Amino acid sequence: MTLRLGLTTGGADGPALIALVQEAERLGFDSTWCGESYGVDAVTRLAWLGGQTSRIKLGASILQVPARTPALTAMTAMTLDALTGGRFILGLGPSGPQVVKGWYGVPYGKPLTRLREYVAIVRAVLAREAPLTFEGEHYQIPYKGPGATGLGKPLKCIQHGRRDMKIYTAAISPAGLACAGEVGNGVLPLFMDPERDDLIELHVKKGMQRAGRPVDFRQFDIAPFVPVHVGDDLATCRQPVKEWLALYVGGMGARGKNFYNDYVVRMGYAVEAAKIQDLFLGGKKAEAAAAVPDKLVDTVALVGPPARIRERLQAWKAAGERGSVGTLILMKTNSAGLRLVAEGVLA
Repeated sequence: MTLRLGLTTGGADGPALIALVQEAERLGFDSTWCGESYGVDAVTRLAWLGGQTSRIKLGASILQVPARTPALTAMTAMTLDALTGGRFILGLGPSGPQVVKGWYGVPYGKPLTRLREYVAIVRAVLAREAPLTFEGEHYQIPYKGPGATGLGKPLKCIQHGRRDMKIYTAAISPAGLACAGEVGNGVLPLFMDPERDDLIELHVKKGMQRAGRPVDFRQFDIAPFVPVHVGDDLATCRQPVKEWLALYVGGMGARGKNFYNDYVVRMGYAVEAAKIQDLFLGGKKAEAAAAVPDKLVDTVALVGPPARIRERLQAWKAAGERGSVGTLILMKTNSAGLRLVAEGVLA
């Protein structure tokens, strides 16, 4: 299977952002992605990028489920897709309890149950086969809960959407990966080891089997994010990746409720993951970054001189040939990084 290339646009803004995405489009990249957490809204960026590109797909990585109702997300997806000639990819994710409760001010609930319901509602809106009704644990359409007046009426979306629009989910935990295989067309792991298929693919397969779907990775995209830093000084290139990993492994979640820390433990870094978290939560962010192993950085990122990156690309290309990776989403890079990886993958 041919490996596709994507680009996530975090860290660039204004003219620099446009130039980078236009360069990726010129080089033959398949997609560009915008995320959101508790700052930049992904939809606005994607609309802006869509108006200044012509071919590259526009992916949300991700729209946060607690932030929007399913019907609103479906409307947004159909609108962006129509404006850009069918280029939109909908990425969804449940986020974590700190953001859900602390930023959006809503209950965390059962995130994967809510995600399943959410995807089902979005697909029903896109299919437009009947007026929308849904009865679930998290969503009831029309609404029947406290304060209901009985005036709600099932409606069919005025706009005709594309029923085959791809829906990806963000996941890194075994249960989340299985959910992706159950309801999605692809999964967006924040980082991965291209030589450890068991950490991602095995769980996705379980979800496919649970849903009675064909286990076919030609029809399902595993699309990890891969930092790229090109330069002669290897330590300098590793440093921003160490800081990024320290943030997620150490601080993106409370102690005992950090999916990224759990994932690094499954990768074989239990002692290191505990140390990084202790340091980060203790306010020692520089020390936490220093505790990130070089080997972990080299596994999940492409860093160092061009020859070294070309050599490491072989593992990602092999994963693509096995079907264990469909799209490589480059992040934290510049035009030199885009060209180097494009030459190694697309040439």
